[in-house]
Amino acid sequence: MTHVGTIERIAGPIAQVRTHASVAVLEHVWVGHERLAAEVISVAGDSATVQIYEETTGVRPGEPVAGTGHPLSVVLAPGLIGQTFDGIQRPLEVVREAQGIYLRRGATEALPDRDCAFTPAVAAGDAVTAGAVLGRVPETPLVEHRVLVPPGIAGEVISIVPEGVRRFADVIARIRDGEGGEHDVTLAQRWPVRRPRPFTERLEPNQPLITGQRVLDTFFPVVRGGSAALPGPFGAGKTVLQHSLAKWSDAQVIVYVGCGERGNEMAQVLQEFPQLVDPRSGRPLMDRTILVANTSNMPVAAREASIYTGVTLAEYYRDQGYHVALMADSTSRWAEALREIAGRLEEMPAEEGYPAYLPSRLAAFYERAGRVTTLSGDEGSVTVIGAVSPPGGDFTEPVTQHTQRFTRAFWALDRELASARHYPAVSWRGSYSFYAGNVADWWRDATGGDWLDLRRRASDVLEKDARLEQMVRLVGSEALPDRQRWTLEIATLIKEGVLRQNALHPVDAFCPPAKQARLLRLFLDLHDQGVALIERRVPLMRLRESLDRTVLTRLKETVPNDDLKPLDDVARDLARGLAALRPDTEAGAAPREAS
Repeated sequence: MTHVGTIERIAGPIAQVRTHASVAVLEHVWVGHERLAAEVISVAGDSATVQIYEETTGVRPGEPVAGTGHPLSVVLAPGLIGQTFDGIQRPLEVVREAQGIYLRRGATEALPDRDCAFTPAVAAGDAVTAGAVLGRVPETPLVEHRVLVPPGIAGEVISIVPEGVRRFADVIARIRDGEGGEHDVTLAQRWPVRRPRPFTERLEPNQPLITGQRVLDTFFPVVRGGSAALPGPFGAGKTVLQHSLAKWSDAQVIVYVGCGERGNEMAQVLQEFPQLVDPRSGRPLMDRTILVANTSNMPVAAREASIYTGVTLAEYYRDQGYHVALMADSTSRWAEALREIAGRLEEMPAEEGYPAYLPSRLAAFYERAGRVTTLSGDEGSVTVIGAVSPPGGDFTEPVTQHTQRFTRAFWALDRELASARHYPAVSWRGSYSFYAGNVADWWRDATGGDWLDLRRRASDVLEKDARLEQMVRLVGSEALPDRQRWTLEIATLIKEGVLRQNALHPVDAFCPPAKQARLLRLFLDLHDQGVALIERRVPLMRLRESLDRTVLTRLKETVPNDDLKPLDDVARDLARGLAALRPDTEAGAAPREAS
């Protein structure tokens, strides 16, 4: 570590430094006598601008600045899973044991070293490429850590350690490249957080990320390696929905970034996540989860870095061949950090005071999502789900608008739905997904039906319901013809029996794709059968009397997820009941039973 300069001026998290030695843009430096973590963001002659990731109260001009010679980076090693880090990857549990529950300035605790049961996957003399698996370490009962050849290194394995217990700094392999150079590979590697990790090829997004939430999977799907925005006002259920996605989605590794959220809300996350049980394995959910916590009362610059720390960790497990879901809550607070830092730098503000480069920063973040062929030839993915907290629920503000440009799934949360206790409060009118066509073949194979046609029919019913509701407010439902009133009835059944979902119910918390399609098809077939009867002058009252709406809306809870036969029985009974209402087509003829 080298003394590279002296503080000349400081304003909040931004310091001007008079340099005595060369520093590079984005170099990680230590500022002041307390050695506060910081990063160089611009260099002009013998002056550098530094953003500091910790509270700067009491820091004075004249204090020294030390350079590290490398950019802000994270340590990639076994032991990441199950940890809780701050925005610059300091393990908070280790910090708490060292200095108490409050994070004091200058904390330098790193990822704790550990004994790793290493098993080699190659032998001396083997040829390896960048990203190849050198060996394996059992990280948790749910995740096997694969030690990779670092990017940029390829050649012949000169030596590799035998099976046994190793530490982070131990050299596990030595590789000779094509030019004769030799490279030591250790269990722990470093990677700059702002540089995307390389891959071989980006794959077509045609595999859905199954979340178990009907309103998302059926109506607004997201793919593995896709990106989704989750905007909503305060109290609309963004955090609860993200918790459900973390627990129930079929991602193998979860990275949850709490970026700038309220301290009590993040504390609740830190308390609840260790208690959650992974429904597929019965193990604690933390056995496949990494938490990055950076609350609103933490330094603003670290909030800006936390997003990059989270996505770099996600890419690392993607490169090991895992499907990773990154939850960022919320990108609005991250954008506010950008705005505050830009103001300190006296940059020209753009819309609502945000810096002019806000769109490019958002684009660069969401572009790191993707389903790829890794350098080793495996398949992995990072799916990015970013919550947005628009002030006052205004979706026309810049962060929401720009996020909408760079994500292909938009799950808009509605304040009125949340107030009516309709959860998830995802608006079926304000939300959309451009991934439906990509995953149509997968859904057809999984459900045995035309999924796109099913969605289209359901969307038509809900759209007609929205238009009719305006008329009902003016003239009342009794003034509508029977066919339109029947549409209102079926739309209510779809809202209550399909779109509404109880995150705390043992059955309804997760809904598999086959059950989602069967439930929706049942209500849509009921709609079509009722319309046919109304056209044959069967009174709406008789149709209503033939239905038990309580039973129908509770099918999502009463029918087991692994036995859908009761849905077929209900559909058959409904068809018979409606057939009995059909008037005789010929005098003296008996009603035909539905097949």
